[in-house]
Order: sequence, then C-alpha cells, then structure tokens
Amino acid sequence: MYIPKYFKVTDVNEILEFVQTNSFGTIVTTEQGKPIATHLPLQLIKEGDTYYITGHMAYGNPQWRTFETCQDVLVMFQGPHAYISSSWYEEENVPTWNYQAVHVYGTAGILDEEELKQDLTMLLQKYEKHRKNPVLWDKLSPQLLEKQLKGIVGFKIKVQEIQAANKLSQNRNEKDYHNIVNKLFEEKDLNSQQMAQLMERKLKKDQ
Repeated sequence: MYIPKYFKVTDVNEILEFVQTNSFGTIVTTEQGKPIATHLPLQLIKEGDTYYITGHMAYGNPQWRTFETCQDVLVMFQGPHAYISSSWYEEENVPTWNYQAVHVYGTAGILDEEELKQDLTMLLQKYEKHRKNPVLWDKLSPQLLEKQLKGIVGFKIKVQEIQAANKLSQNRNEKDYHNIVNKLFEEKDLNSQQMAQLMERKLKKDQ
C-alpha cells in the first residue's frame, strides 16, 4: 500500500485496536494469476508473540482452496472515509479524500473442526455477550451446529507484515484542520460525521 510519510501509522497497539474495531475485512488471494476476494467478519488473536487473523467462509466459496497454494494472503480493513473539499482550505488547492486503512499480509491454513468450534465460540461471544438474549455457542442445539459446520471452512492467517495509513489531513495547517472538522460535521452522510469525530479525537489526543 502506498503511504506518504504524513499518513503512515507505526504504533502497533493503535493498529491492532483499529483491526479489532473495524473487524469486517476483505481477504484477497490469487488463483492462476487472477485476484479473488471475500468480505468477512474476522478476528485478531495472539498466540505467544505471533498474531493471527481467523475466520470462516462458505464451503462452496472456492477461495479457501487457494490458501494452500497462495504464498501471500492480503487482508484489508477499512475505517471511516470522507470527501474533503478544497474550498475548506485557506489557499487554493485540489479536493482529496480522508480515510483509514490497514493491510495485513500473511500465510493461511485451514482450521480443524475443534479449532473452528473454538473460533466460532469466540466470535459469538464477541458480538452477542452484551445482548439481552445472547445467541452463544452452548445455547444452540447440537443438531443445528453439526449441520452448519458442514457448510463452512475455518481458516487462520499468520500475520507477517502490517501496513497502516491514517489520512486525516495531518498535512494541513491548524486553521485548515479545524475548518475541515467543522465542515465535515455539517455534512449529512454518516461517513463524514464519523470522520469529523475521528479527527476531533485525534486533535484532542495530540494536544
């Protein structure tokens, strides 16, 4: 991923927190030179000093079969993004786009049934534990679980390299930065609102 120096993120904890928060990712592999992508909820786990991305996809999805032959797997995570009008700057310039993105590179393998069950248990726990009537693994019938397990394939990607970019107008002067935040708050779309909140938090954190 091309990352200008202003926007490169090197804080490992910040990157890991971002992945945990924006965990719906895109997995990219290749088959005979052609890229294949799948959009999935993913988990970041740590075993010793090594990080892994885990998840599952439908058995009918041919991408999982590329894990054994594809040397490099790319996983992409994206946060808020928004159009930035150059009319918000003090001096004449061109419009741009603010965004957050993380690219994770690694090698993938297939989970066995017991590992898949453990991963699904953690996934349900993450997204259901705060709900009034949580749908947790041990509350589902064995018959249903057995049927559903036959239709999915679990995988585990060993993280070997991480690239992260936060393009949040860090290269603008203070007056422009404040004006961008204010103008984003005036926009009606959710992405612009989220970007404004993100930039505002960053400003307070850096002060």
